[in-house]
Amino acid sequence: MWPRTSTRSPCWTGCCRCTRRSSPTCARPAPSGSQLDEPALVQDRTPAELDAAARAYRGLGTLTDRPKLLVASYFDRLGDALPVLAEAPVDGLALDFTEGAAANLDALATVGGLPGKRLVAGVVNGRNIWVNDLEKSLATLGTLLGLADRVDVSASCSLLHVPLDTAAERDIEPQILTWLAFAEQKTAEIVTLAEGLARGTGAIAAELAVNRATLASRADSPITHDPAVRSRTAAVTEADARRSQPYPERATAQRAHLGLPLLPTTTIGSFPQTTELRTARADLRAGRIDTVGYEERIKAEIGEVISFQEKTGIDVLVHGEPERNDMVQYFAEQLTGYLATQHGWVQSYGTRYVRPPILAGDISRPEPMSVRWTAYAQSLTDRPVKGMLTGPVTMLAWSFVRDDQPLGDTARQVALALRDEVNDLEASGTSVIQVDEPALRETLPLRAADRPAYLAWATEAFRLSTSGVRPDTQIHTHMCYAEFGDIVQAIDDLDADVISLEAARSHMQVARELAAHGYPREAGPGVYDIHSPRVPSTEEAAALLRTGLEAIPAERLWVNPDCGLKTRGWPETRASLESLVAAARTVREELSAS
Repeated sequence: MWPRTSTRSPCWTGCCRCTRRSSPTCARPAPSGSQLDEPALVQDRTPAELDAAARAYRGLGTLTDRPKLLVASYFDRLGDALPVLAEAPVDGLALDFTEGAAANLDALATVGGLPGKRLVAGVVNGRNIWVNDLEKSLATLGTLLGLADRVDVSASCSLLHVPLDTAAERDIEPQILTWLAFAEQKTAEIVTLAEGLARGTGAIAAELAVNRATLASRADSPITHDPAVRSRTAAVTEADARRSQPYPERATAQRAHLGLPLLPTTTIGSFPQTTELRTARADLRAGRIDTVGYEERIKAEIGEVISFQEKTGIDVLVHGEPERNDMVQYFAEQLTGYLATQHGWVQSYGTRYVRPPILAGDISRPEPMSVRWTAYAQSLTDRPVKGMLTGPVTMLAWSFVRDDQPLGDTARQVALALRDEVNDLEASGTSVIQVDEPALRETLPLRAADRPAYLAWATEAFRLSTSGVRPDTQIHTHMCYAEFGDIVQAIDDLDADVISLEAARSHMQVARELAAHGYPREAGPGVYDIHSPRVPSTEEAAALLRTGLEAIPAERLWVNPDCGLKTRGWPETRASLESLVAAARTVREELSAS
């Protein structure tokens, strides 16, 4: 589709001055057009790829019988692809002026603008939920007016990435709610900006005054700026993000303390979220059961999970996370600085929808978040039970994150809150603590030039979360369903004692990548693909384990599934984990016999 609102007549021939796609007074219908989305062009592209794009658009643009063509790119700067599209015989370009705004502006000026073309200016952020700075956007639009034949006002990308309407939110403080713009509010911002650009700022003076007051209230809010949090963050030193002893010394202490067998078995954390568990949470929210009744159900589920793992022979247990609605939301609801919505649903993938929390202000942890349930699980068994936390990068990546400070600063605040939780878990007797970072690879910047800075603060945030523990406390992390070859150094920089990774589908490719890098610590490349309902046989799991041993020595190799078991049912979970444990025993026997 073409842009939603224009500074001039959206009628493609310019035959009327309407403010809609067509006017009741317009005698001629607007001609048809096609939008071709090219977000891949904001990534680093080879000269051959750019030449191919130029040929493709030259071929499309020179057709005699074609619709008008708009090429849309978003999520970052176009870079070397901008001159290619600027020269292409197409009718317009849609560019993102929220991500990489300055770079796109500079590049447009360098190529001499877009004479004879439309420019669809994405000045309203389509991927985040903060109210637009209207005056800043108007300044950007004013600069762009001289760089194209026509400038249209738009969102930076599709609005499917944000919830529908803030009016549905009843539990967020009214003043804070004014800071937020969901799809309905963003559409109104586009209309306001288009009117201001076409008729001057006087035409939207009232809207600008309200916008200034809203931005000021957010900037001055104690939610946004907590002096205690900022003072603590400023005091962080490089030593705070380093373990007190190097890995070889830690490994010796941990092996003595934990007494685990060769090829120790564990799971990633979550066990099946059954209908009964979801019903219990719904009953608690609706008042059909009280807190005592709800917690009895959670205790019963933890008891079943611990009992099953003991009987199956798993070495390092988990409590199964029955109390958690989501691995980010659960913690966000217990941290200051986060907001939770009731109706802020967005599509995750397929038919799955999620309600990302909103990281609105400075982050701190008022009280322990997971210690109670982890300690309860540990009281049921003599085997070590892992404490399970979500890492700082993933907390940011799967939230709507604040846009008024660098992401690295926000990550450091979250890391310090998690550091408190890690230390309290250790103090309660937890000897193995897993801090998951599945989003570390997912959030990697699209441009290679931006990656070193991102990985520097991302890995520092993880280490800051985990470096306050004793040498004999074993720190795990987990990543899943991504290609890890280009971030192996970052994985190394996390300095986790054990990392578990997806490997079943790739037949242990990640184990080979770790070995090629010289990764010195312990790793658990998955031997069971949890995203399939199929139960692996003992021999299949053993075969994958043998492949892993070709890359990673037995004394540093763990045996685990690819990912958590939240989406699986109990029958397949039981059978699959029994196969996993049997495979570990089989290979241990082979090693002892060799």
